Amino acid sequence: MTDTAGNTPASGTTPEVPDDLARCAVVIESAVEHLIKEKQPPLAIASALLGGSLGLLARSMDKDTILRILDSAAQSVRSGDVHASMAGENGPESEKA
Repeated sequence: MTDTAGNTPASGTTPEVPDDLARCAVVIESAVEHLIKEKQPPLAIASALLGGSLGLLARSMDKDTILRILDSAAQSVRSGDVHASMAGENGPESEKA
């Protein structure tokens, strides 16, 4: 039998989110909040995060896998899922045309 004592989801996450992903998300969200409080431009923050993410992916997986991840992300934008999830967190003002 597997020990699941340390595998409970972090507060505010869905049960499908693994603990390591939830912990990483908390750290990233904290860093983003810090940069926003410092009045850094959202585009600069997002660009730095995306560039860092792509660099990390490039060190750990092949090009085709990275492209599948990016295709999935693009599809989430096209379908409206990204903006819909942000509207739930921040209210309707976060929805963009």
